[in-house]
Amino acid sequence: MTTSTDVLGPGSSPRSLAWTRRRRAAARFWAQYRTHRAGMVGLAVLVVIAVLALAAPLLAGAESKSVTEAPGGPMESPSAQFPLGTDQFGRNLLALLLWGARVSLTVGLLAAFLSVAIGTLVGVTAGHFKGWYGAVAMRVTDWFLVMPTLVLAIALATVLSRSLWTTVLAIGVTTWPTTARLVRAQTLSVESRPYIERSRALGGGHGHVMSRHVLPNVMPMVLAQATLAISTAILTEATLAFLGLGDPTIVSWGGLLQDAREAGAVSSGDWWYLAPPGLAIAVVALAFTLCGRTIESVLNPKLGVER
Repeated sequence: MTTSTDVLGPGSSPRSLAWTRRRRAAARFWAQYRTHRAGMVGLAVLVVIAVLALAAPLLAGAESKSVTEAPGGPMESPSAQFPLGTDQFGRNLLALLLWGARVSLTVGLLAAFLSVAIGTLVGVTAGHFKGWYGAVAMRVTDWFLVMPTLVLAIALATVLSRSLWTTVLAIGVTTWPTTARLVRAQTLSVESRPYIERSRALGGGHGHVMSRHVLPNVMPMVLAQATLAISTAILTEATLAFLGLGDPTIVSWGGLLQDAREAGAVSSGDWWYLAPPGLAIAVVALAFTLCGRTIESVLNPKLGVER
């Protein structure tokens, strides 16, 4: 039987062997992921939206966000010049939609990263140390779980200055408890395995056990949770912006909905002002959810998610 050491050669280092195993694991993951149609559709949608968002300066230009340099009249219906019409200031809504994608995706990614990082830290440490620390950490987590996330985010966004980083902070520090609960349960499961006892018997300390044994085993679940958290973060950002708690100096999808409401687009029936940003939010959230469910299905085949 051919082993990994034989493939790499007798002089291969443990580090190169570890990287080879990771590359093979990534290849196996991708081979299984691409068999799921829903996951591939979600990934394709995200790639297209990400490319459009990155290309916004080239496709739309920074002047498209300016109120004083608006090329059209207020609230114009869709036309050849303005495929999605114009807003209340005469700006091209298609260009604003592209710029809004940059903000919404950035907030979603950063807020989800902060949320998952806090949840992973709390979950791993609470599951490892147990005792009084684990009890206190879980009671704090329970308190955040029973409190409405949106209410806490609104409170933070109201107290702090309105900026992009305030929105990221408000979402990140209020949405981590679910991740913490899941990671703690997985940590308890991992630490009950025999190789953890062997590691401790050989002198492995707390940091070694958590970083070398627990964290690699919980990372697949953390990755799936992070993908799902991004959609939640995007929806929360849009809600905060719609309520007027976002940064008024930037263009986001939620901010466009807020502008449409203030301009009376609902009562006047100007659907082109409301539908595009609302549909964009829904499509991106759905795409991230499809990718997250597919990742979870690949990493945990017992779920049996349909392909």
